[in-house]
Amino acid sequence: MAPAADPWPVVAAATDLGEALVLAPSVADAASLARRLRESGRPVALLPGEWATAAAGGCVVVGSRAAAWAPVPRLAAVVVLDAHEEVYQEERAPTWNAWQVGAERARRAGAPCVLVSPCPTLEQLDWGRLVTASRSQEREGWPALDIVDRRDDDPRQGLYSEHLVRLLRSCAPVACILNRKGRARLLACTGCTDLARCEACQGAMEQPSGNCILTCRRCRATRAVVCQSCGSARLKTLRVGVSRVREELEALANVAVGEVTAQSVEVPGTSVLVGTDALLHRLRAGAVRAVAFLDFDQELLAPRYRAGEQALALLARAARLVGGRARAGRLVVQTRLPDHEVLTAALHADPGRAAAAERPRRLELALPPAAALAQVSGPQAEAFVGGLPPSLEVLGPDDGRWLLRAPDHKALLDALAGTPRPAGRVRVEVDPLRI
Repeated sequence: MAPAADPWPVVAAATDLGEALVLAPSVADAASLARRLRESGRPVALLPGEWATAAAGGCVVVGSRAAAWAPVPRLAAVVVLDAHEEVYQEERAPTWNAWQVGAERARRAGAPCVLVSPCPTLEQLDWGRLVTASRSQEREGWPALDIVDRRDDDPRQGLYSEHLVRLLRSCAPVACILNRKGRARLLACTGCTDLARCEACQGAMEQPSGNCILTCRRCRATRAVVCQSCGSARLKTLRVGVSRVREELEALANVAVGEVTAQSVEVPGTSVLVGTDALLHRLRAGAVRAVAFLDFDQELLAPRYRAGEQALALLARAARLVGGRARAGRLVVQTRLPDHEVLTAALHADPGRAAAAERPRRLELALPPAAALAQVSGPQAEAFVGGLPPSLEVLGPDDGRWLLRAPDHKALLDALAGTPRPAGRVRVEVDPLRI
């Protein structure tokens, strides 16, 4: 379903079958859905507060990730909204994914399970039968996309293209997204041009917002704002963070700009907002007319094998904020990869284009869903990995972590279960999302 499409018909059809389990990506989304179900006359148990009501049966059970384990005495259907969202992955050991738990519960109960998503992952596409809306409905559910090709721009413009400046000066509510917190993420000396690096671990130093010190992103060591090589106190910013972007946008567009990160308590009431992708989760649908991604290549080229899926999910989240084509909202993407399959998929409102391009790469590199992966870490990880059978491919170590690969999940899990656990802590994460 397109980002702006209403999933209510799917939820209503599932609840008509009996005691349905409906999972939403956030507590706020679950509460909103529970309220809508109650207004339609359906009995509802909203988790986690109404666990006893769910256990008594005779109602629709609604909740976020943890509700995948909720008691549903006579499970009739399972619906997972925005099934592609990473929030469904439990990162604490033992790790699990809510949509997979819901799907397994439905299989054991002989009940239907529906995953609703504007951009399903390859694993989800392989899991079940794909049902899509008509092409006209899907196009109407995605907003217009402006791809700003920056390959020929003057480098002195920095992050701010002429198209972006015009958008900001139009006084329309705009959200600008840059996934770099702080004020300056990479600095260099204006005198000797050396990068600002940590003297302890040689990692890059950054300048957090509101601080007059440099902090190492790797080991958290600090020092004054001086060059380690020549002692100069004049450093130039090579890679800005959202705090510096806020300052520059205010000067450039001559408007007040608010800053939002995951640590922000409230969303400022300014017409222009800048923040990390946390901003996309803090705004309600229709709060902005446009969402601009200042450096989308950072998402497309992220050193993660799921980077493409995660980038498309960001676009889908932004598309839901501005609404479909009928609302005249816009997505603006600044990039030097204008022909990337993720952007082509969003431009044509056809997520299948991105999946079709990604699948052969995963197959060639033996990455999920073409193979099964597990990540092992912890103080006794090395001892545990040493006892694994030779049938598993072991990669690493990398920063105290090992990556295990097998042709399928059965071979992987059988090998993990059959390996003796050493005394001490070992963390095993099957199907890690961010590697």
